[in-house]
Amino acid sequence: MSPGSNVVPLYVWLTPALIALLLYGLGQGLVKKWIGEVPPARFCLYYVLATTIVNLGFFIMDDHPPLLAASGLGFLAFGVLAYLFDGAAWILYFQSIVLGPVAIVGTLSAAYPALTIVFARVFLRENLAPLQYLAVTLVIAGCLGLSYTPSGGDSQTTSRRWIPLSLLALVCWATSNTIIKYSYSLPGANEANLAVCSSIGGALTLGVFGLLRGRRGTHSVRAWVHSFVPMGMMAGGSLGLIIAARHGPISIVTPLIGSYPVVTLIYAAAVLKERITPLQYGCIGSILTGITLCSV
Repeated sequence: MSPGSNVVPLYVWLTPALIALLLYGLGQGLVKKWIGEVPPARFCLYYVLATTIVNLGFFIMDDHPPLLAASGLGFLAFGVLAYLFDGAAWILYFQSIVLGPVAIVGTLSAAYPALTIVFARVFLRENLAPLQYLAVTLVIAGCLGLSYTPSGGDSQTTSRRWIPLSLLALVCWATSNTIIKYSYSLPGANEANLAVCSSIGGALTLGVFGLLRGRRGTHSVRAWVHSFVPMGMMAGGSLGLIIAARHGPISIVTPLIGSYPVVTLIYAAAVLKERITPLQYGCIGSILTGITLCSV
């Protein structure tokens, strides 16, 4: 962490980060299971609804300064800005998946923690110990390996627009995480208020996208359950990120939470009966080693 920053117990930020990792991983596993029944835009719409319920519940139950207090308007503005970038990243990611090869797009999206570290070092002056840099490198390498899937020779792309779209998604995710950490340095910073910012930013981006693209088709009870349950888990993961980013170095928090594909992979193997390859076993080992080193 940067010189002069307050030292907090490890569990204060590591625990919510690991909970977020677990919730993101399980939520993504359920999305993988039910994606054939619910279109991606519908997931975006339900994600906004789920995050609103989770975030407002946390806001009501947790002590917080007045949301619109004059001293905290800067924090509020940067909080909403962070989640505008986050929502834009998801939209760009969905568009790039449609237009480009999923193997490459997925690998690019998994690299955003590396860019977050660069942003945190340049803009936030955040420094890590050599062992922490090693841990983060192992986690990012493992995520990249898990996201890599060799594509067949018959893969088709409808447009090369997926290249700038996927790169913009990567930049937006890294920017969002960096702004979240920066916002906590401003007067009036509070996790509960940032949760409200998350809902506002999500509604203005993913909510609008979901309304425009996800309203068509039937909205059965089965579709609601199969989309709302995993999106509720993702919303809980987002709340874990909000809490972890307050107290921990974003250079570690982001790669840790970003390693949720390892949980998804284990879920897919145990529940969906998908086979784990030797490469994936090696990536899981790399991520677990990195997580262990981060906690030392």
